[in-house]
Amino acid sequence: MAATTSSGDEPPETKSPAQLIPLLSEDVALNCLARVPRCHYPILSLVSKTFRSLPTSPRLYATRALVGATENILYVAIRIPPESGACWFTLLHRTLSNSTNSKMLVPIPSCPSPSLVGSAYVVVDSEIYVIGGSIRDVPSSSVWVLDCRFHTWRRVSNMRVGREFAAAGVIDGKIYVIGGCVVDNWARSINWAEMFDIKTQTWEPVASPGMEVREKWMHASAVMEGKVYAMADRNGVVYEPKEKKWEMPEKRLDLGWRGRACVIENILYCYDYLGKIRGYDPKERIWRELKGVESLPKFLCGATMANRGGKLTVLWEGKAGSGGSRRMEIWCAEIDVGRRGEREIWGKIEWSGTVLTVPNESAIVNCLAATV
Repeated sequence: MAATTSSGDEPPETKSPAQLIPLLSEDVALNCLARVPRCHYPILSLVSKTFRSLPTSPRLYATRALVGATENILYVAIRIPPESGACWFTLLHRTLSNSTNSKMLVPIPSCPSPSLVGSAYVVVDSEIYVIGGSIRDVPSSSVWVLDCRFHTWRRVSNMRVGREFAAAGVIDGKIYVIGGCVVDNWARSINWAEMFDIKTQTWEPVASPGMEVREKWMHASAVMEGKVYAMADRNGVVYEPKEKKWEMPEKRLDLGWRGRACVIENILYCYDYLGKIRGYDPKERIWRELKGVESLPKFLCGATMANRGGKLTVLWEGKAGSGGSRRMEIWCAEIDVGRRGEREIWGKIEWSGTVLTVPNESAIVNCLAATV
């Protein structure tokens, strides 16, 4: 009789790691899956156990960047009662069974410090920085970062002083924060403006202008032609990091800038006092009305704008229902904008509609687009 080997003497069976796609190497599989639009990731994660963790794979997003498959995704912060801070959402595009596109805001994890009011916001690649803000009317120096790939939050180094309603902009890998604090002592005087080096994760003071332009609160900011524009209730300031130079904004820009604006192809877009969208050309120093969007409502109560992959995205608040059932609707439109000739800017509305319904006392805080 042939000898038998006991099971205890048998070497343990080693299992090869499960393949993402059978018969394909992991690199090839990732190359294929990276090209799938991000809106399909929730469905993709249901395909198999190996796909379940795919939406949280750093390698997947690295491959998306490598093959040029990144997308500009819209993120929106909304203050919804009874919360004092902002709830966060992302705009999801879905294709329905009848081949029509549906857009809706879906919730994502909110900032771990949800009570912040009056924060400044900037986007750096796939991350959104939430800078300062006040907690129970006390300005905070905290800085939170939303990683838009995984919808996770982390803290980075605090600013040198607490701020609320500051201006902020990103130039050459550095975040510049201006104002938002009262210049009532030496520390706040030398840190009225400061810079965060994203590479070294450190803050440094920026030599600031004279007292006459050191406003506490800033109502708007943008980056144009390598300069950070910070607009206050009275006048504003412009900082050019390359020359380390401060100057005053052009008077026509100051008088025409209202609300949260965005820059597309070096044109600053915002709405005017008649509720119309206008664009400012810093080279010609002139405002021009955006034509071709007459079907949009007049934004007399304000609107928030973002540059989403070269498209002008506009969010505004509308009302729905009546009496005790009155609710607020969040509307969104995406507009393809561009010059026509030398003296006109035109827009083509690609889509417009309601993307969320919230309690009546809610308010849009900000919207930004990140690359993921």
